[in-house]
Amino acid sequence: MILLDSVYDHDFLLQNLQQELQKNPDSLPFDEILYCNIGNPQSLGQQPVTYFREVLSLCDHPGLLDKSETHALYSSDAIERAWQILEKIAGRATGAYSHSQGIKGLRDEIAAGIAARDGFHASGDNIFLTDGASPAVHMMMQLLIGSEKDGILCPIPQYPLYSASIALHGGSLVPYFLDEETGWGLEVDELKKQLEEARSKGITVRALVVINPGNPTGQVLAEENQKKIVEFCKNEGLVLLADEVYQENIYVEDKQFHSFKKVARSLGYTDDDLPLVSFHSVSKGYYGECGKRGGYMEITGFSPEVREQIYKLASVNLCSNVSGQILASLVMNPPKAGDESFESFMVERDGILSSLARRAKALEEAFNSLEGITCNKAEGAMYLFPRLHLPQKAIGAAHAAGTAPDAYYAKRLLEATGIVIVPGSGFGQVPGTWHFRCTILPQEDKIPAIISSFKEFHEKFMDEFRD
Repeated sequence: MILLDSVYDHDFLLQNLQQELQKNPDSLPFDEILYCNIGNPQSLGQQPVTYFREVLSLCDHPGLLDKSETHALYSSDAIERAWQILEKIAGRATGAYSHSQGIKGLRDEIAAGIAARDGFHASGDNIFLTDGASPAVHMMMQLLIGSEKDGILCPIPQYPLYSASIALHGGSLVPYFLDEETGWGLEVDELKKQLEEARSKGITVRALVVINPGNPTGQVLAEENQKKIVEFCKNEGLVLLADEVYQENIYVEDKQFHSFKKVARSLGYTDDDLPLVSFHSVSKGYYGECGKRGGYMEITGFSPEVREQIYKLASVNLCSNVSGQILASLVMNPPKAGDESFESFMVERDGILSSLARRAKALEEAFNSLEGITCNKAEGAMYLFPRLHLPQKAIGAAHAAGTAPDAYYAKRLLEATGIVIVPGSGFGQVPGTWHFRCTILPQEDKIPAIISSFKEFHEKFMDEFRD
């Protein structure tokens, strides 16, 4: 785990500030904690999508389906969808264990959604439903790693789930650096360089992790770039682990999401050519259902013997939660044109995504207006990852305090404003550079106040440590 002690210290400070605000509200220079640190949309005021929650509530309380007043409270297509889902569940019991891979009918619905998205066949037999994407990642790391001589190529900066999971299972993280100068570009030459270096050290590199759209960096890969990545994995015999949980979060007109499976199939590669695992989750996108813990992985290109081992790993946890399974099937098959809920669903979906795009642009422009901060455009996901160009005095003060300069900055920001960000050192970065991750998730009406408080703090900080 990257900088575990620093994370613990930061969380301890945050907890103390929360308690102080409750006991003595006037004792701090701010009146609330502003959480810009984690991708947890509903905790910051984002409302659940009505259609999804209607269907979910009817599935969890099927007795409502027999009541006449239900038709006045719920849309007709939500009622019909709930009936369809319950018919797929043994005993119509959402509180019972399911098949370890997930309910077959729901897996088939997800596969149909993938096929509609990509234009290529997908099978429910290749879907493993999980409690969010994280357990699926852990499952694959457990499968791929046998010792410290087994390596996984991971982006730097990266979502710490990957470094933590590799460490937990005793493997070696093989870093490749995203290029900040080209908008956090993923260069195949960098992949080749790091792969060769790892192999020269006796490490057997098993897989390549790609996060698209990026976390914490927010970039969206171009399709031509993805084709080169697929060819690289094919030529080098690597499993491609595609983290695609932010696939709905695209904020620029000149980019769109392409799944790696779609790219591989468009190149003519079949299951026989490339082992590929695609991860998705109900926690992100426009739905933001983090607490419902729904997700899946689609596995293709693995032998029956390996698939059997994956199923055994899934069976250890009996099954993922059924509400999360239902939500995953809804996310991949939302209302369609002609359905009663379609227009209201589209208003909710587009409203959330367009607001996120505006928030991303406002924060990006604010950061770039400040001395000592440069920030790439947020093309997608839920984060900005600005670079801090700190005065030497500030770096010295951080070292004197026994902490990384970006962690020192984040701590000072929290104490002065109540704004919570994550130091870039928690994600990995090019040595000698400093960053922080800031989410775009606080509600839109709070963004101006956040920008104002941040600017005031930053200007004072730079004046205090000016060389």
